[in-house]
Amino acid sequence: MKVLVIEDNEELAQNITSYLTREGYICELATNYFQAIDKLKSFKYDCIALDILLPDGNGLDILTHIKSEKIDSGVLIISAKNSLDDKVNGLELGADDYLTKPFHLPELNARLKAIYRRKYLQGAYEIRFNEIYIHTDNMEVSVNGNMLDLTRKEYALLLYFLTNQNRVLTRQTIAEHLWGDYTDNLLNFDFVYQHVKNLRKKIVQADGKDYIETVYGLGYKLNTNK
Repeated sequence: MKVLVIEDNEELAQNITSYLTREGYICELATNYFQAIDKLKSFKYDCIALDILLPDGNGLDILTHIKSEKIDSGVLIISAKNSLDDKVNGLELGADDYLTKPFHLPELNARLKAIYRRKYLQGAYEIRFNEIYIHTDNMEVSVNGNMLDLTRKEYALLLYFLTNQNRVLTRQTIAEHLWGDYTDNLLNFDFVYQHVKNLRKKIVQADGKDYIETVYGLGYKLNTNK
C-alpha cells in the first residue's frame, strides 16, 4: 500500500512513517498544506492519513481538494480534536474513517488496511484470480496451491496488477507506486523490467499462466482474457 501521511508534528510523523515502512508500506510525508497539495498533484496514493490542524491550512480543505479533483484515494482523518462536529464534517466531506489522537500505531495500521480492503478489494481479505490466490493479511501468495516465495516488491507488484486488471501501467507509474517519490531523481525506470520479469517467471514456474503482458513503448498490463 502506498500512503501519504499529512502531519505537522515532527515526532508523530516520524513514528508513523517509520512504523508503516516497517510494515511494508510505501510511505511519504507532507508536513504542511502546500506540501500535501503538491504531492497530491504529483503522485497517486492508495490511502491518505490526514491531520486536520496544519500550520498553514486546514486538513478539511485538503479533503475538499481530494474530492473536487476526483483523487481516488482512501482518506483516514487523524486529529487531536475529538468533537462530534469534526467527525461529522470530515465524513460528510468524503473521509473513509476518523481516528482521534492519541492512538496506537497498530490501530492506525488496521484502519488503513480496512480502508484499502473496502476501497480496492470489496472488503475481502483474500484475492482470487483464476489459479492465483493472495491472502492480504499475511501476504501469502499461491498459484495452483503452490506457495510463491516473493520479495515484498514482487508481492506489491502482483497486488498492483490484480487491482488494475486490463489497465496499461507505465513503468513510471509502477516505479512511483512501489518506490514513492524516491523515483523523482531517476533518469530511467529500467529496473521495473527486472521486477516484472522475476514475478512472471515465479508465476510460470508454479504452473500458472503468464497474464502479464508487455505493452511495447508504454509498459505492462494484466490481461484477464488469456
